[in-house]
Amino acid sequence: MTRAQGRSRRVRVTVEAVVDITDENALEQAAIADIETAQFSVSADSDRSVAQVRQDEQDHIRSDAVAAVQWFVDAGGVIDDRPGIEFVEATELVVEIDELGVPVSAWPQFAELFPLCTCGADDCNRCGGFQLTPRTAAALWTAAGVLADQAYDDVLEHGDEPVNETGAWAVFDEFPRITWRQNAVWRRQAARSFGDLSDDLTDGNRPQPRCPAEEMALHLILRSAEAAVGDDWAGFAERYADLPEHDDDHDWDMLNETLFQDLDILALFSKQLDGIEDPDADQNRELGIGDYRPQAWFERFLDIDPRDPRRPFRR
Repeated sequence: MTRAQGRSRRVRVTVEAVVDITDENALEQAAIADIETAQFSVSADSDRSVAQVRQDEQDHIRSDAVAAVQWFVDAGGVIDDRPGIEFVEATELVVEIDELGVPVSAWPQFAELFPLCTCGADDCNRCGGFQLTPRTAAALWTAAGVLADQAYDDVLEHGDEPVNETGAWAVFDEFPRITWRQNAVWRRQAARSFGDLSDDLTDGNRPQPRCPAEEMALHLILRSAEAAVGDDWAGFAERYADLPEHDDDHDWDMLNETLFQDLDILALFSKQLDGIEDPDADQNRELGIGDYRPQAWFERFLDIDPRDPRRPFRR
């Protein structure tokens, strides 16, 4: 069967660019000047004049460098007129991102999601113990998002290739060796584990591992968040400026104690304990570890509610 004669084929072209704003004032002035010479039109029944439309555009630019960038973006100019093609439509979306590529507007309201109790009462169930503070939640959420993206990148770049120690992997070479020969389907599920824990934080809850894959993801999230905060990675100090401080901020030892039921999965990194992942192994039975073979990594722990099996993948 052939395509109907005379019917055109339509192609969607997606282009992504990142630009640094080096001089906000110069950018805004340039955009305002460009608007002054741009051609505008209004419909006959419009209650606004061309001058009013132009003024509104210029007012929109003032004190908004991101809007100034958008003014200069010409999605329709990505492809010049060429023989055999006709421009149909284009969309433009310009958003501010942080140094990790996360849209600034996407940051959850951590101060509201994790309100601090400061009553000081010894018998208080909230501040008498350990609180997951807004700043800690922000660090964990950021690390989880970065690791999720890197894990999906690993899947796209390497597919079913076995993991190796060449440094070509972003995340999965940090997993125990027993997982290094898993296929892309397994890795994609593992990548979703980082997103699931990120979603816990977005919902105002502590990240709660519900299967071995999420346990491993949380260990890597904690390690990454601790390094990021210690090095002021991606300007964390500036991003935290509006979040309240607390003595429990970034207490990594306490996080390891409170967020995990146990640390059994870390035994998989020990060469001396090879085989301990098998529930039939003597050491496994003695310690009551359970099934940590790769094929069981996405089976939920029996003492916790499962996640929605229809939840989407991050990408």
